[in-house]
Amino acid sequence: MPEINDAESAAGCGDDKPIIEKLQSLKVDDGFSNTSTSLNNTLSICACCGKEGSDNDMNTCNKCNSVKYCNAACKKKNRSKHKKQCEKRVAELHDEALFEQPPQVDDCPICFLRMPSLWTGYRYNSCCGKDICNGCIHVNIRLGDLCPFCRTPAPTSDEEIIGRMKKRIKAEDALAVYGQGCLHADGLHGLPKNTAKALELWHRAGELGNASAYHNIGNAYYIGNGVQRDIKKAQHYWEFAAIKGDAMARHNLGAVEKNRGNIDNALKHYMIAVKDGSTKSLHGIKTLFKDGQATKDDYTKALRLYQVYLDEIQSDQRDEAAKHDERIYY
Repeated sequence: MPEINDAESAAGCGDDKPIIEKLQSLKVDDGFSNTSTSLNNTLSICACCGKEGSDNDMNTCNKCNSVKYCNAACKKKNRSKHKKQCEKRVAELHDEALFEQPPQVDDCPICFLRMPSLWTGYRYNSCCGKDICNGCIHVNIRLGDLCPFCRTPAPTSDEEIIGRMKKRIKAEDALAVYGQGCLHADGLHGLPKNTAKALELWHRAGELGNASAYHNIGNAYYIGNGVQRDIKKAQHYWEFAAIKGDAMARHNLGAVEKNRGNIDNALKHYMIAVKDGSTKSLHGIKTLFKDGQATKDDYTKALRLYQVYLDEIQSDQRDEAAKHDERIYY
C-alpha cells in the first residue's frame, strides 16, 4: 500500500460525529460569558443582548459550548460577531482532546501485566470475550485446548468459531464486532471477503469503543479500499482511533504532520505513540533529531518513555512464548 512516509499501515477500511461533539459536556470558563452563582442556581448573561437568565434556560452555542444566549433569535443575531471566537475555541477544544494522553488498554486478565500494543502479543478469545497475552496462553499449554481464562474448550471448526463470534456480537462485544470485520476483510473462517461488510462492522465496533476499528477505517480511506480515497477522512478516523488509544493511528497522524511541515504537532503525536509502545514513532523522533528538527532532550525523553513501556510489558513467560513461536513477538 502507498505509505505516508513512515506511516503505520494495517488491514482494512459514512461519517461519524466530529471530535468536538464528544466534548460538549466540558464546562469552560474562557471569558466569553459572565456568570454569577448563588446557593440555588447559576445565572448567565446573554452574549448578544446582555439579558440575565438561569443557566438551564439559556441557549448555548453548540459548537464551542462557551457562549450562552437568552433565545435562538439572539443566537442567530450574534452569529457573525461570535464566529471567529467560536472557531478559535473549537480548534482549542479539538487539540485538547487530540493531544491528551489516551487511556491505557486493559491489562492481561490473568497475569495482570500491561498488554503489549502489538496485536501479535495477545489473542482474543471469543468464548469469554477476553484478550489474553501470549505469555499466559503459552504457560497454560498444559490445559490442552481449554481457554486459559474460562476453561472453555477451543472451537474445532469454522462454524463453531463464527457461532461464538455471533454470540459475542449479540452481547455488544466491541472486540467481537471488530474481529468479525477483520474476518470479512480477509475472507477467513469461511466468511466471504467483503470490504463493505468489514467497514460496516468496524463502524459499529468504533461506536462501541474499539480504537482499532477506527484505525482500519482510516487506512481504508487512505488507500481507497472499498471507499473513495480521501486523506481528510483518513485523518479524521485516525484521530478518533488515537484519542481512544491506538498507537498505530497516532503514529500515522505524526507522519502526516511531519510531511506537512508541522513538526511540533508531529513530535507531540510521536511522543504519545512512543509511550504506548510504537517503535516506528521512536524511529520518527530519532529522524527528527538527526535532521535538527528535534532536540537531544526530545530523543532522550522518547527513549526513556519507550523503556518504561518495555519494562511494563516484559515477562519471562512472554519471552518464552516468543522464543517458542516467532510469529507471536511482542
